[in-house]
Amino acid sequence: MQKIWHQITEHLIPVFRRRLSGVDALPQLAVLGLLSGLFTGGVILVFRLAIEWPLEHFLPGEGSESFEELDLLTRGILPLAGALGLGLLMHRLATHDRKVGIVHVMERLNYHQGYISMRSAMVQFISGVATVVSGQSAGREGPAVHLGAAFSSLMGQWMRLPNNSIRTLVACGCAAAISASFNTPISGVIFAMEVVMMEYTIAGFTPIILAAVSAAIVTQAVYGAEPAFSVPALTMNSLMEIPWILAIAVIIGIAAALFIQLVDTMGKHHHRPVLLRITIAGLLMVPFAIFIPETMGIGYDTVNETINGELAFWLLLGAGAAKLVITSLSIGLGMPSGVIGPTLFMGATLGGAMGLIGAQILPEHASSVGFYAMLGMGAMMGAVLQAPLAALMALMELTRNPNIILPGMLIITTSSLVTSEAFGKKSLFLTILKNQGLSYQNSPVIQALRRVSVGAIMDRSILRTERHLTVEEARKVLKSEPKWLVVEGSSGPTALLPAVDLARYLEDTEKLVADEEIEPPESIDLMDIPANRRDVAPVQYQATLEEALDQFDATNAEALYVQRHVAPMIQRVYGVVLKADIESYYQYRRS
Repeated sequence: MQKIWHQITEHLIPVFRRRLSGVDALPQLAVLGLLSGLFTGGVILVFRLAIEWPLEHFLPGEGSESFEELDLLTRGILPLAGALGLGLLMHRLATHDRKVGIVHVMERLNYHQGYISMRSAMVQFISGVATVVSGQSAGREGPAVHLGAAFSSLMGQWMRLPNNSIRTLVACGCAAAISASFNTPISGVIFAMEVVMMEYTIAGFTPIILAAVSAAIVTQAVYGAEPAFSVPALTMNSLMEIPWILAIAVIIGIAAALFIQLVDTMGKHHHRPVLLRITIAGLLMVPFAIFIPETMGIGYDTVNETINGELAFWLLLGAGAAKLVITSLSIGLGMPSGVIGPTLFMGATLGGAMGLIGAQILPEHASSVGFYAMLGMGAMMGAVLQAPLAALMALMELTRNPNIILPGMLIITTSSLVTSEAFGKKSLFLTILKNQGLSYQNSPVIQALRRVSVGAIMDRSILRTERHLTVEEARKVLKSEPKWLVVEGSSGPTALLPAVDLARYLEDTEKLVADEEIEPPESIDLMDIPANRRDVAPVQYQATLEEALDQFDATNAEALYVQRHVAPMIQRVYGVVLKADIESYYQYRRS
């Protein structure tokens, strides 16, 4: 058994890593996608259990969302006590450890190649459970995406995979988390690519699809095959409803813009103490919890009741508006809440309210309240996240009804346009990143460079050699016919030398010695002979081409030697990369 494990670690895993350096390693990426999905599915099951178990035992009534049945005093104390506890937890953490949610995943992808720590995952798990259990206006999907991305990233880090593969694993974790949360594999895939990665690639689709499917299988084994909401058969009764659907799209687009603006405005107070901000968020939640308890927790019970037409107009309108206000204020103040669930709640209640108005205007043509509630969910999600395709796929998978596609496309694209063009709002996540002084680079060039590791294009024809050599040692060095010589210094490689330059020097020296013009040299100084030497700097084997270019800019080096830590204080050099190699690779791929 030990011999088999030795063969795997010494031969198979290094080959697996090397294949993953390139952009076309589909079989290897497929295996990673499956592992990520299974792993993430298990993590999301534990996360959901940690939320549902205490609520089912603590709350009166049936299910894990009956906050409405609590007495007034408990409803008021619970979110305030939860906010104080969360504030104290966040206060004890360093600033960089407080960051959670989808925004943090995007930051780690953009600035740290998808590396997410176990500490970050644990903080997200605890805060994600605490926000929902304490009755904050929160969702579980944002924390689930963070957890899926984090544990997939940790799996890649443990396997010491190239950074381009870790980025793909993060996307797999995001897709798997959405798939496991809603039982919607397709929307999970589109969400990961449209919202988090902001790119579509053929190589990326395969592992992300496999991750979403395997995660859905894991959760279906426990929760069954039904989607997150119980949706009756829905259809649009008449084309006469199109103008009203467009009107609803405008209203929801305005509501989404208001939501993003409130988050942005409150986010400008991020420099204030975190304990103060989260405590204020808890205080603000108290009157909402007392008078409109539907805003507490995830609120999927209210969404189901809306879809089934069980709620009155003023309750729908009040709950939707209240959810919009308190969620935006809480998130802006730093409450570690998920946002996807609240957007679905807002969309369903506001859409349902508009559906009831439509039924009064055109009673003979109007569709059911559930139909408008579902359209509202898709429209709000698409507008807030600026992800129309992910919203449409979610709408289709949740209803399992192709009749929703045409009106869904119309309302989602219109509401997204109203939010982005009429009010100039970017997606909520990009807005929060900007508020933190960060950006999200997603130009085609950068995306292309991030998909490939230096291991895919480095020149492996190298030989490490000391600076001072005898003539015999120099001949021995050239005998293996390397292309490059990496000249060692006192603290590592100091220069890169074309081997042909050393061969030319030896040939010229031999001629001069034969002509008795010079004495045979006792030693050769590789830093002194005529040669096209290049200054070098290190780059890690896992680095992407984007990181390599950043290293060129930071060090002004003319070449990078690719190294990996193989033992304490020992770095192995695998190859060299020139800036021209990166430019040639990109030009070749683009053509």
